[in-house]
Amino acid sequence: MTLLRHTPLTTLTLTVDFRGMTMIGETPAGLRRIAPVTGGTFAGERLSGTVIGGADWVINRPDGVMVIDVRLTLKTDDGAMIYLTYQGRFLAAPEVMARFAKGAVLDPSEYSLAVSARFECGDDRYRWLNDAIVVGTGEQTASGPVYSLFTVG
Repeated sequence: MTLLRHTPLTTLTLTVDFRGMTMIGETPAGLRRIAPVTGGTFAGERLSGTVIGGADWVINRPDGVMVIDVRLTLKTDDGAMIYLTYQGRFLAAPEVMARFAKGAVLDPSEYSLAVSARFECGDDRYRWLNDAIVVGTGEQTASGPVYSLFTVG
């Protein structure tokens, strides 16, 4: 069996305006909401800076899974602008999801948050991001998620 080679890329810490969420309502896919990302930071050996903003186009599916679809604008510490998009899912037991929906901060052992990410950048110093395969795991906090992102391959 071959192990998945992976290298830490960055830790992404987001500030989400949960009170400013736009409620789209029940759709055929589930309960659709849009959560504004108002800021944050990312820090790693090769990739560090600030989150300019973005949003999460989230759906709570009828089967209880929360599907996330995030798009962000990032600015590196040395001035490069980067587009980051990631998709994933938040899995937890129904009673845990009910607490989460009421704003409870959960213990990481109660859920699974995993994403796959794609970067776009025109700055020559960061063009390598355009071809990077990136996956991550996340933890919920009161102000927003914190992701550990890794390149694979």
